[in-house]
Amino acid sequence: MGRVGLEAFQLARRIFLAGEKVDVGALATELAVDRTTLFRWVGNRDQLLEEVIRSLNVASWRRALSLVPGAGPARVAGVLSVWIEDVATAEFFRSYLRREGTRALRLLTTSDGLHQARVVDDIERLLVTDLEESEEAGTPWTPPMEVHDLAYVVCRIAESFVYSDLITGEEPEPRKAATAIGAILGLRLQSGSALDPCMFFAPRG
Repeated sequence: MGRVGLEAFQLARRIFLAGEKVDVGALATELAVDRTTLFRWVGNRDQLLEEVIRSLNVASWRRALSLVPGAGPARVAGVLSVWIEDVATAEFFRSYLRREGTRALRLLTTSDGLHQARVVDDIERLLVTDLEESEEAGTPWTPPMEVHDLAYVVCRIAESFVYSDLITGEEPEPRKAATAIGAILGLRLQSGSALDPCMFFAPRG
């Protein structure tokens, strides 16, 4: 990325985390470079925002993986639920969505940006890894559809509830996303349970 690119990324990330708008012109001024130089190192504003959001999403994803033990569909659902809650309740992210609305949705949920494809890949890797580990542990399970398709469906469910205030005007509901994902995996959310990453789902019974 180079020194200028790294400094621009780090500054943009701090601004984003503070809940403020990332302005490329202001970044160039702060870094004492012209906009052409900045563009050469980090791309346009949307590309820079994608990388900032990606870095934060990876951190949330790793946290979810570390918090939920075990293997099998219950762990998959737990990891996804912790991750969705992190994203849906992050105030800096809500600020971004409120501020940029339709433009943010276009960047995050369509092929205009890389974000959705990256999230689908993350979910697909989670599924593939868990299927392999469950097989090795002697507790194999069968996903309800082809893994890539399942990853895409889960991603769209997450989007529906994380961005619901922009799509339908309703408040974001991480628990509803968790319930829907659990249902697809043949699980149910424990009645009255809090968003506990370790005991999140129980088999239907």
